[in-house]
Amino acid sequence: MIVTADDFGLSSPVNEAVAKAYEKGVLTTTSLMVSAPAAAEAITLAQNLPDLKVGLHLVLSNGKAILPASDIPALVNSDGDFSSSQVCSGIKMFFCPKTKAQLAKEIRAQFEAFKASSLTLDHVNAHNHMHLHPTIFDLIIKIGKDYGLTAVRIPNEPPLDSIIENRKEKLSRKLAWLFFNPFVSRMKKSCVANDIKFNDRIYGLNNSGHMNIDTLIRIIPHIAEGTTEIYMHPATGRWDDIDPAAKDYEFEAEYKALIHPKIKRAIDKFDIELTGFNS
Repeated sequence: MIVTADDFGLSSPVNEAVAKAYEKGVLTTTSLMVSAPAAAEAITLAQNLPDLKVGLHLVLSNGKAILPASDIPALVNSDGDFSSSQVCSGIKMFFCPKTKAQLAKEIRAQFEAFKASSLTLDHVNAHNHMHLHPTIFDLIIKIGKDYGLTAVRIPNEPPLDSIIENRKEKLSRKLAWLFFNPFVSRMKKSCVANDIKFNDRIYGLNNSGHMNIDTLIRIIPHIAEGTTEIYMHPATGRWDDIDPAAKDYEFEAEYKALIHPKIKRAIDKFDIELTGFNS
């Protein structure tokens, strides 16, 4: 089981939670946002934790670009911010050659920024799971080859009855799973063809921001053979002022879950091996 903290570099409370959850808890991996406000601090922390697996969390929505706005005007506003509308952005990225060309430049720039950190690239994924988009995923595979890409996250969460509260939610999750299956299948085929590692399944997608102790305890007994990734958004304090889209997230509860003895005991009880994408 891979246990990942996303949004590394977004803020000091996030960075602190990642370091402490790795040192004192069950965290094995984190995903770095190279364009985020506290990225430099995150890189320094990671350099002092050499066994912490660090991946690239590409930001292509709800965040800032690495390149100047003048270089990628089809992707960002004048302040260099990506759109929060993933649907509209996705349509432009798929149909507009100019947008696609600028997208390739920005993805390469973020790979370059990660390379400049001197950290070993463990994996790649994207903020808001934008790498489900065929254009983005193809560019990640193509460009990633120049930067030692060996693994990617596949956002493939099976509907799990133990964490579903009611019939309506159960139906909506199963419909979402069926809708995204063709995208997931395409991603897996591409990974196999390019000798890229990937997780078999994931948890954290449907309960994003609410992966507290109770949720983890209900998930852990269902960890199956193969590689499962659990991803979370821990922080030692609130930071919804940085990411308003996450204003209801239980940041501290997720951090406390990662370091709670109850979670460690459950992992041991079910004989689960903690790992990274490349270990």
